[in-house]
Amino acid sequence: MPRSPLLRIATAVAAASLLAACGGPPRAGVPAAGTTVRNCGIDVTVAGPPQRIYAAYQPAIEMAHALGVADRVVGTAFLDAQVLPEYAAAQAGTDYLPELPSREALLATNPDFVLSGFNDVFATTGSESIGTRASLRELGVQSWIFSPLCPSADGASDEAIDPASVTVENVYADVQDLGLLLGVEDRAERVVADMQARIAAVQQRVAGAPRPRVAVVSPEDDGTFRVAGGSDFVTRILDVAGADNAFADLRSRRNIPVGAEEIIARDPDVILTSTCCDGAYTLADAEPDAQRIRTHPAFAGLRAVREGRVHGFLFADRAAGVRVPHAAELVASLVHTDRR
Repeated sequence: MPRSPLLRIATAVAAASLLAACGGPPRAGVPAAGTTVRNCGIDVTVAGPPQRIYAAYQPAIEMAHALGVADRVVGTAFLDAQVLPEYAAAQAGTDYLPELPSREALLATNPDFVLSGFNDVFATTGSESIGTRASLRELGVQSWIFSPLCPSADGASDEAIDPASVTVENVYADVQDLGLLLGVEDRAERVVADMQARIAAVQQRVAGAPRPRVAVVSPEDDGTFRVAGGSDFVTRILDVAGADNAFADLRSRRNIPVGAEEIIARDPDVILTSTCCDGAYTLADAEPDAQRIRTHPAFAGLRAVREGRVHGFLFADRAAGVRVPHAAELVASLVHTDRR
């Protein structure tokens, strides 16, 4: 479901007695007393701060480090690029898998909380799923999906994302809600304050400047391309950086296959790549993708190619999470070269 208004319930121990009086003990894995926050239509309830956290995908891994809970992380998986420098030491101290774990491998770490930067880890289709959130909850494992990626139902993939939920405000809310669940509220507030200040500084820097139309393009091996549609969080990053997504009207999915002719028809002012996925990647590793676009025979007449405005960019910088200020600063420097 699209994200409902925040629900924060600090439940007194008396609630346990009330539940017992109304029909016995709660189901396994759902504490009767504790803290509850609603995430993507699901109540996430913890009796106390989770102590065994599994973080899947870049946004979740970096969120765990930003909130200072690396000592509680029992495993991390699937980085799209190197973590931000300020999290490198913390990440080096975690167990890491370059691909998502199987359900069995995940459960072998005995987690009590799974934090995922993307919703496909819980999708019922595809080979990478570790099971629905409900199936994990039955085992006593609570979970969280980043709110700008809420599916229409538990187990659905990201075709069902509501574009209205894809907001920077929902990223701030995720930080605060996770701070509440993980028992690090003060740290979460500091993280949000820093994010807000950096984003405001970017917005001030580009205020009043012409807004270029930017296409975020991934060259495929078969000669086709994928572009970031309007429901992808990069649309919000571009907006903060004073630019517009040239494919914002395509909202059916985050990543949309197109032919070269569609990119030519839109003739974006700037093209960014979307280079992925290796935990060792830096921005320099995006340059080959940029060069493929610059030298594509069909793109010689594109404005972005003619004017030298095709730039390497990382998929990691498209994501909702604590990386947003970094990504907005980078995009602003690429699309507004006169306002660096």
